[in-house]
Amino acid sequence: PIQCCQTVQSAGSLLSLPDIASILPPVDPTVLVGVRCTPLTIVGLGGDSCSEQPVCCTDTSFGGVISVGCTPVNLN
Repeated sequence: PIQCCQTVQSAGSLLSLPDIASILPPVDPTVLVGVRCTPLTIVGLGGDSCSEQPVCCTDTSFGGVISVGCTPVNLN
């Protein structure tokens, strides 16, 4: 599912943040990780908007705190 994340960074850059590093699963440091993500359910219908970074992530099982394996999405 497409999500809107406050921040999208490589896993390696997030390891210096204790709050995130403590819940980050073991992943390749180059994998993109979204932080503070919320789902976008109605893309293009005016119901949802994303002023941050829209991404599609492979692992969203961390309750929106982090999402792993993210790829940026162009909503235009």
